[in-house]
Amino acid sequence: MSVSVASYPDLRDRGVLISGGGSGIGAALVEAFSHQGARVVFVDIADGPSDALVQRLSEGVAHKPIYLKADVRDIEAYQATIALAIKAIGPIRVLVNNAARDDRHDLSGVTPDYWDESQAVNLRHHFFAVQSVAQSMRDAGGGSIINFSSIAFKLNMGEFPAYATAKAGIVGMTKSLAGRLGPDNIRVNAVLPGMVLTERQTSLWLDETAIEAMTAKQCLKRALMPEDIVGPCLFLASDASRGMTAQSMIIDGGVL
Repeated sequence: MSVSVASYPDLRDRGVLISGGGSGIGAALVEAFSHQGARVVFVDIADGPSDALVQRLSEGVAHKPIYLKADVRDIEAYQATIALAIKAIGPIRVLVNNAARDDRHDLSGVTPDYWDESQAVNLRHHFFAVQSVAQSMRDAGGGSIINFSSIAFKLNMGEFPAYATAKAGIVGMTKSLAGRLGPDNIRVNAVLPGMVLTERQTSLWLDETAIEAMTAKQCLKRALMPEDIVGPCLFLASDASRGMTAQSMIIDGGVL
């Protein structure tokens, strides 16, 4: 990791499942949880970066992370993969619903099929992953679920209405699931990142002008990196936040 993060001893040996863990923020989280001593399984569809991440973390951690290939849009296959993850590492105590795709789209070009596709990759799998791990968490005495939303839906950004709708829905889903699962000692919180300079963002959407414009709106006058999201997620996953649920944590450098 390129930044110093706190150590959470309670995360050692804890079962952690991360979707979209092969690159970007997800990869930073796989690395961070692995260095905390957690038993990490991550799901992705990209073999190249995922295999490379596992290889890079094959030494220097208590438990080598496990990569399982799955498309989160295929719920039946994804839930079967989650079952395999539980068999591989034991009860899932931490679920990080990170996988998403922030494709830009014009209002006039959105079809019903495109809309459904966007909700499938950005929202629907969160719910069904929770459904799949809930009993495992109950059996283990509790757990922490971290749903990735975004500040995008709060900024009136017109480039991706379907994506923004999904990210807004995640906040509502988070609060409802927190109410449902709280009696089982399962906490559910949302993380809302701002502009984070992942490889995908800089290769597809963000040029220097866009980065400078957003940074100018931030209180912190530097661009955020994937590692900036790690500390908040480790905190939410650990017992340090044991009284925190149904909340939305904004990590945007101070835009909102």
